[in-house]
Amino acid sequence: MTGFAEQLGLQPGTTEDGRAELDFTATEEHLNPAGAVHGGVLATLVDTAMGLAVRSRTGEDDSPATSQLTITYLRPAKPGELRAVGKIRTQGEHLMVCEAEVLQGEESVVHALATFALLHR
Repeated sequence: MTGFAEQLGLQPGTTEDGRAELDFTATEEHLNPAGAVHGGVLATLVDTAMGLAVRSRTGEDDSPATSQLTITYLRPAKPGELRAVGKIRTQGEHLMVCEAEVLQGEESVVHALATFALLHR
């Protein structure tokens, strides 16, 4: 994971063949003025989970980059434990399409779709 993800406090979980999970504990410092977890924090969770899933299938000479990200916020996330799950839906030579969600308990609070470009060095 990147320094930013580590600084935010993301904890990597299982990563295997096109699927990745990570955990995060949202605290008061991660809230927006309405008292919900800030949308930027949630966007970082899904982007990082999908990025880890993509990296599980790329080589050392590949440099995946998020080229498109669509996030649907389903309900407000509250302080506490969150889990992000990302997976590859379609893999081509130059693009991968991924899907992710953020769960709080059993409820999905965010759903996301992204396209990653595979830049070959």
